[in-house]
This record gives sequence, C-alpha cells and structure tokens, in this order.
Amino acid sequence: MERPFYRDRLIAHGIAALVPAETERAPIHRVIYDELVRGIVSEPSRTVFVDIIRRLVDEGVQGVVAGCTEIELLVPPDAVPVPYFPTTRLHALAAVDAALTPS
Repeated sequence: MERPFYRDRLIAHGIAALVPAETERAPIHRVIYDELVRGIVSEPSRTVFVDIIRRLVDEGVQGVVAGCTEIELLVPPDAVPVPYFPTTRLHALAAVDAALTPS
C-alpha cells in the first residue's frame, strides 16, 4: 500500500518522490518481512533491490531513501549511484547530535 501522505510532506518541501512500481512492491515487502527482519541477507534479494534502484535512477531519481531500517543491511551505499539516505544511520547520527548538544 502506498502512503501518499509521505509524498505530500516531501512535496511541501519542494521534493518530488518517485516510488517503486506496484509490481516491484511485492518483492520488496517479501524480502523485508520474510528475510531482512529475520536476519537473512541474500545476494539474490540484493540484486532485486539494486535492479529496482537502477530502474528508478534511469527514470530520473536523484537520491534514494532507504525508508525501512533493514534495507541498509542489504543495500550498501556503494551499490547506489545517487545520494543515498539510509534512515537507520541518519536517525542514529541525529540522536548523537541531540545528545551531545548542550541545552
């Protein structure tokens, strides 16, 4: 299920969002819920994700958000040819910044 409110929030900040095609979402969800959340990281699944990312880049995306924390386990930054925004890393860095910022 696509969540249009995420797209609306990005658009409000001048960012257009392109999501994987509906036919690509089923394998994405399968890999996340049947493999990654169980600690299974496989090369065939990595290939599925990287192929989807490359198709989106071919369509003009200028950055990729790894919106599920487990995706970072599967897709390393060097597999993405555009800026990559892994949410686990970004949240961890923000938490450290907040903890170290004097009040």
